[in-house]
Amino acid sequence: MLAFMRHGETDWNRAMRFQGRTDVPLNETGRQQARDAAQRMLDEGESWDAVVTSPLSRARETGQIVAETLGAEFGGTYDGLIERSFGSTEGKHNENLTPEEYAELMGPAEPEDELVARALQAVQQVAADHPGRDVLMVTHGSLIRIALNHWSGDTHPRIINTQVLQLQEEWIG
Repeated sequence: MLAFMRHGETDWNRAMRFQGRTDVPLNETGRQQARDAAQRMLDEGESWDAVVTSPLSRARETGQIVAETLGAEFGGTYDGLIERSFGSTEGKHNENLTPEEYAELMGPAEPEDELVARALQAVQQVAADHPGRDVLMVTHGSLIRIALNHWSGDTHPRIINTQVLQLQEEWIG
């Protein structure tokens, strides 16, 4: 089984700012969210063989906390799991935007089709590197939401911090 997990909170999440590939670290709330999510998994009897992450520190630290708490292998980072690039939009506020304002801010962003192709390649590489294992991939909200929208044909709402979403085998080939 493969699943995505969104990283814990950062100060930019709290301030409603586009992070993208800017390497904003977890704040203490984010660290606690990671510990709480891992404890919930333990309490619910979930187990993971390995945890892999995006190379950005907010995802990597979340993954390391979860792996350690669960007693799972930390399987390293995958460049393809990095967040969507928002270009010059990174750092700007994303609260209370009209659809037109949002579309304008997305102008310099990594195109969605490129993001989906990159995410699929990363997930397939994780599956190939960990055959027959249950792997939790700690990554980023935009990557998760856009990839799942494409693969499932549904519209996923905003992905909350430390939310876990299981992937269907038919999505990754």
